[in-house]
Amino acid sequence: QVQLVEFGGGLVQAGGSLKLSCAASGRRISTYVAGWFRRAPGKEREFVSAISGYSRSTRYADSVKGRFTISRDISLNLVYLQMNSLSPEDTAEYYCAADSSGGENIEEATSAYDYWGRGTQVTVSS
Repeated sequence: QVQLVEFGGGLVQAGGSLKLSCAASGRRISTYVAGWFRRAPGKEREFVSAISGYSRSTRYADSVKGRFTISRDISLNLVYLQMNSLSPEDTAEYYCAADSSGGENIEEATSAYDYWGRGTQVTVSS
């Protein structure tokens, strides 16, 4: 089993930055696809970004492309999401997820991910 815990959420002004971290334990996830999703109040959980096993490729939602950067530290079993130029529309609960069967294949559907963290709140004030 894999446990995922997110860190780094908080309150930030529009235009500011935050860096989310996701710590994995129980098993090394270097070969897993690791992703970030978010759920804004009253909305469905949506894909934000993901990185393939061994960091060979990344994918971003159009809404965050150019502003967010996903990365991972394989040796520390960590996944990061650097978020810049934040806007109130980015306010949401952010979740880390891992797809144990992903490998090189990045999926955007929540159903593809078999491990989830509990989330960390990001609030962007205008």
